[in-house]
Amino acid sequence: MLYLRNAFPRERWTGALPETAAFWLQMHAGFRAQQVQMADAAARWRSDALDPHGLHAALLPTLQAFLGHLDGHHRVESGHYFPQFRLIEPRIQTGLDLLDRDHDAIHAHLDALYHSAVAFHQAVAGQSPGAPDLAHRLTDVLDRAAPDLIRHLDDEEDIVIPLLALKGEPAA
Repeated sequence: MLYLRNAFPRERWTGALPETAAFWLQMHAGFRAQQVQMADAAARWRSDALDPHGLHAALLPTLQAFLGHLDGHHRVESGHYFPQFRLIEPRIQTGLDLLDRDHDAIHAHLDALYHSAVAFHQAVAGQSPGAPDLAHRLTDVLDRAAPDLIRHLDDEEDIVIPLLALKGEPAA
């Protein structure tokens, strides 16, 4: 897929992009910002700047929004955009297959985050003495998910943004 990135490298993404490409980058920027917020909350927890209730307040609302938005975003990509991209540019089949597999792997992270967050939430709400252990588990799961997610966002952009810029918007 390097031919797309080479034909339209990131340093050229500063100009006017097709509407879908600009929106894609905006969505991904939002995921990255949420990732930073969550990593910051985890770091504050680990440095003892937050107790379990503070971590709950700092992390769970962002995590809840992140999980819902990312899952929905992946469903739209895999169900709508990727099939259209396959028609627009058949040479990217392998890249789109990779991105779809990434979605599956990331979904496993999202599922682990969800279950860890629910357990942590229930412990905090129930005043459980196990809340600190569950907080550690949740922040560990968050740490494991971050590199795969960030790599996937970059990989996807390297295929999708040049494709949209060079080939135009897919049919509605």
